[in-house]
Amino acid sequence: MSAPHERRAAVTGIGVVAPNGTSTDTFWKATQEGLSVLDRITREGCGNLPLKVAGEVRAFDPAAAVEERYLVQTDRFTHYAMAAADLALDDAGLGPADTSAAPFSIGVVTAAGSGGGEFGQRELQRLWGKGSRFVGPYQSIAWFYAASTGQISIRRGFKGPCSVVAADEAGGLDALAHAARAVQRGTDVIVAGSTEAPLAPYSMVCQLGYEELSIVDDPTRAYRPFTTAACGFVPAEGGAMIVVEAAGAARERGAAVRALVAGHAATFTGASRWAESREGLGQAIRGALDEAGCAPEEVDVVFADALGVPEADRAEALAIADALGGHGRRVPVTAPKTGIGRGYCAAPVLDTAAAVLAMEHGLIPPTPNVFDVCLDLDLVTGHARTAELRTALVLSRGLMGSNSALVLRHGTDGAS
Repeated sequence: MSAPHERRAAVTGIGVVAPNGTSTDTFWKATQEGLSVLDRITREGCGNLPLKVAGEVRAFDPAAAVEERYLVQTDRFTHYAMAAADLALDDAGLGPADTSAAPFSIGVVTAAGSGGGEFGQRELQRLWGKGSRFVGPYQSIAWFYAASTGQISIRRGFKGPCSVVAADEAGGLDALAHAARAVQRGTDVIVAGSTEAPLAPYSMVCQLGYEELSIVDDPTRAYRPFTTAACGFVPAEGGAMIVVEAAGAARERGAAVRALVAGHAATFTGASRWAESREGLGQAIRGALDEAGCAPEEVDVVFADALGVPEADRAEALAIADALGGHGRRVPVTAPKTGIGRGYCAAPVLDTAAAVLAMEHGLIPPTPNVFDVCLDLDLVTGHARTAELRTALVLSRGLMGSNSALVLRHGTDGAS
């Protein structure tokens, strides 16, 4: 990912729609305080399913965020994406007047794992219950994992490079890396990220096949990675979108460079082969550090994947130690997702947003609901920890075997 300074990829805007906040400010406030919002699932039709606990986005009115003509065409996961994209662009100071002047210079990259399950289920119920004449014309596209990229670009008039990354959960980080490389190749701005909406009956039934899913019905105990009580993960909906642009161009227009996307690498080790993910994740960390020109001892904080499965948690702890050497046992590690749930592709993008905010505020958020750490990690629990943070490492693994690592540098590092 090495590039001349004038094309270094910078984060200039963050938009969040998450279980613990539907703005970046509310998300960060809850995250730094270590609040857990995991609770019993309230979605219609889900009450009799074994999965009982998740992170729901409850303080979100799609009609207030998205125009009616787009609402009827799209699923909940795309409503989240469009709202988060608006928030990110506003945060970056890129209003309609700024983006309409050169539409081919702005693109969109998203990742999604669950797609529009709620929309698809509703339309299929109409098909079987009433007949084909009652199925809407958007059934063929609203459920599709590429819908958010398409609808954001259409709605905002963006005609630059647009794409979708398919790499299960790790795809969230891969989408950000894809955005950074597009910027380095000459695209002015990429809106990148992921949102998910897996809390609908059909989507939940699909997830029940994951052995790693927690079906514990106590919200305080359902998701406790790195502990002897680890019993899997709980899902979440929502996510984040991030504006990535050339650092030099951002500074020229007076925008704040909030962080630099410095390095990324990805590997693959196979579905549920968690012991093997030690080697794969460790290789991804080393590759990301190499690309960033970053020594292991320069990493100030690690945002962990934190699956909540003992074998996977052990492999992640060992991968961090393998890749960072002795520093891997001293570097602060955090997993704020234990307070909101693991939102599939959206989880590492929310971690990236939290990492940028942590560097800005000099504060490492804690890992909610986790206290009795059983692995050789300096896991931040209980309360946030103050620290000077110049480099953050964000990790993600997918249930199907993808591993990804992303290195972020503080926004004041590296000149233009």
